[in-house]
Amino acid sequence: MRAILLAGGKGTRLRPYTTLVPKPLVPIGGETSILEIVIGQLKRRGFTHLTLAVSHLAHLIESYIGDGARWGLRIDYSLEPEPLGTIGPLTLLKDLPENFLVMNGDILTDLDYGGFLQDHTQHRHAVSVSSFKRTIAIDFGVLGYDAQGRLTEFQEKPRYHFDVSMGIYGMSRSVIEALPPGKPYGFDQLMVDGLQKGLDIHVRPFDGFWLDVGRPEDYEYANDHYPELQKRLGIAP
Repeated sequence: MRAILLAGGKGTRLRPYTTLVPKPLVPIGGETSILEIVIGQLKRRGFTHLTLAVSHLAHLIESYIGDGARWGLRIDYSLEPEPLGTIGPLTLLKDLPENFLVMNGDILTDLDYGGFLQDHTQHRHAVSVSSFKRTIAIDFGVLGYDAQGRLTEFQEKPRYHFDVSMGIYGMSRSVIEALPPGKPYGFDQLMVDGLQKGLDIHVRPFDGFWLDVGRPEDYEYANDHYPELQKRLGIAP
């Protein structure tokens, strides 16, 4: 099985941690990096070939991760000459299999990556999106009113629930082949275009553990709770 890890971002939300270190290599628990955790998980779930789409500080990632020999994997690299968004980097790859996994390189989750890709392949979806339920709390009284300014609704500190993309996708090669090569193209554009064109996009809800470590609060949580994460993510102590 093949996975493409998107590791080219500048990590601006995590500065100053990412000033000299690329985001996928920021330390977790003082002994490993996000990228090493993800690579180990993919290996355990049956993946044999990983491609890292790199750009910012790419030489550091290539030097540190290498060719994948220490994991018993094949790891190669695709360098973006300029930022191409989330999906654009995939158009530079000429050896994509019919179905493959795409994921952001700053995610910690106990999702079964292999099972997710197998489900995508079995059902022949064009795109599969792993989703997670997020709750947003508003710490104020929320007012609703009409055009004349008359109060029509009031909610005290409401909580809203959304299904958000986890940054993990099953992808069909035909989706990428339909895009112009080497042009900036984001996941948001793919979703909007897919809705307009009637593309078979399947959402698969996930209720396990998920952290977008690109967010400062989640990065701090990962460090503060590293002993717990070792067990949850299957990281050898």
